[in-house]
Amino acid sequence: MTRRVLPKAGLLAATALCGVTVAAPAMADPTSAQIGSIERQIHALEGQLSHMKHDLSARNQEVQAARREASMAAREAREAQERMGPVRYDMSGRPMAPGSLSAPPGYANYGGSPYQNVAGYAPFIPSAPKLKQGQIQIGGVRVTLGGFIEAAGIYRSRNEAADISSSFNTGIPYPQSPNYHQGEFRGTARQSRISLLAEGNPDSHTTLTAYYETDFNSSGVSSNSGESNSYTLRERQLFAQYYRSDLDFYLLGGQAWSLLTMSKAGMAGRSEDLPSVIDAQYVPGFVWTRNVGLRIVKGFDHDKYDIGLAVESPESSYSQAATSLTGATINTTNAGLNGNGSTLNSTANYSTEYAPDVIAKFTADPGWGHYELFGVARFLHDRVSFVGSGTDHTVLAGGGGVGFTLPLIAKRLEFRGSVLAGEGIGRYGSAQLADATIARDGSPQPLPEVMALAGLTFHATKKLDFYSYVGTEQITHAEAYTVGKTGYGYGSPLYSNAGCETELSTATCTANTKGIVQGTVGTWWKFLKGDYGTMQTGAQYSYTHKEIFPGVGGNPHTDENIVMFSFRYYPFQ
Repeated sequence: MTRRVLPKAGLLAATALCGVTVAAPAMADPTSAQIGSIERQIHALEGQLSHMKHDLSARNQEVQAARREASMAAREAREAQERMGPVRYDMSGRPMAPGSLSAPPGYANYGGSPYQNVAGYAPFIPSAPKLKQGQIQIGGVRVTLGGFIEAAGIYRSRNEAADISSSFNTGIPYPQSPNYHQGEFRGTARQSRISLLAEGNPDSHTTLTAYYETDFNSSGVSSNSGESNSYTLRERQLFAQYYRSDLDFYLLGGQAWSLLTMSKAGMAGRSEDLPSVIDAQYVPGFVWTRNVGLRIVKGFDHDKYDIGLAVESPESSYSQAATSLTGATINTTNAGLNGNGSTLNSTANYSTEYAPDVIAKFTADPGWGHYELFGVARFLHDRVSFVGSGTDHTVLAGGGGVGFTLPLIAKRLEFRGSVLAGEGIGRYGSAQLADATIARDGSPQPLPEVMALAGLTFHATKKLDFYSYVGTEQITHAEAYTVGKTGYGYGSPLYSNAGCETELSTATCTANTKGIVQGTVGTWWKFLKGDYGTMQTGAQYSYTHKEIFPGVGGNPHTDENIVMFSFRYYPFQ
């Protein structure tokens, strides 16, 4: 736009001349030429003023148009931002490409990470590169601290002589033992937990995770590889995970919850759906182990569907390892070697499998509820030895099952259920029934078993939860045989239960477990929660009933009432 400017000298001269003409008395009559000159200057001034007004009007229109264009651009930018979602940054503060980091869904509020949630999990990438409580930055790695301190109280109507982990199978005594007639109360802080999560992003699609979690719920003589790999200091979880968001692909290696364990969504590490109970042995019917393994998971439709395969460390338990084979020795387990470079527990037995357990799983999260199909293959192994010779036996065992979680009332009431059935699967249940016995030829004989769990969780308020579970683990039928008048195997009717019902009886109480059932109710109250952490208290009651296979002297049962109290502080959650 061209801007016209009135010559300053001409304007001043014309103004001055007009002033003289009006104010000064006429000394003489002006000539016609002088009057004409003045009129022309006045007309020129009026023309320049008119041009200035026109230019100012045009400039104002241009400014208004520019403002409208800027407003439209701002509106389009906001709409585009809403479509793409919030801007995410990498750990150095650089903005990342929209949609470049879709994270594994289904992370539970577990281990103390403030970024875990059920609906979805963006691995430690907040909406701005700012550390949260309990986090530190070390180079390109973000570290999140977690865990809790617990003071717990335990009362059992039968004396198990146990800590916070109840023994639902072998720990509940029969009337033969004085412990049946005595209760026990214990206080403990050994379930207190420490966790550390380290995460890094080599690029916008890749997340590397290292997770370590430990507690103090073990002792030297109780360390074993059966279900929780509970060596002192107890390593609950210790694994690394590689995740590619663009491929929906996970690779996990180390000690983690078994792939058979129910998850909240998907099947990535730390997504497991654990019962809300205080008891560190959870509930009979809950399917789990924590052992070393390697897991590969491929997701589809942004992890809405997942297929996983895992190989995990095996360990089997045997009952009634006696054999009818004259002169034979059956080698199913061996005491751990402690010393000469080995650190296994010399007071624990270790089975002789030579291949890992193989687990396959499919999960679906279609938008309402979570659904699972899973199966496990096991390879039970022993050796029957005679002087100068021997024979190896390998028997295929395993089973399959289903699980689901249903949000009956959104954010209020959840129902979960799971069933696992098969042979030789006892190690995967909280009650820890035996996996196998010995067959007539000395080979492993897997025990047929069904384990099931159903539970309800009610979120009464943001701070108050109630839960209830019913679980069972059942050996569906005896695996026994007879040679002459002697019974062998598991659940033989020729086994003696004669001494089970009489205190201090010297008679035998074989008591092969047939089944265990438990009902549990409890509550958690988070009475303080903020950037200072969470402080909560909880209480749990459970009733456990145990049945045995009939034998000589009948089939007596035993039971137990347990009350637990917990006071916890999660400083980073």
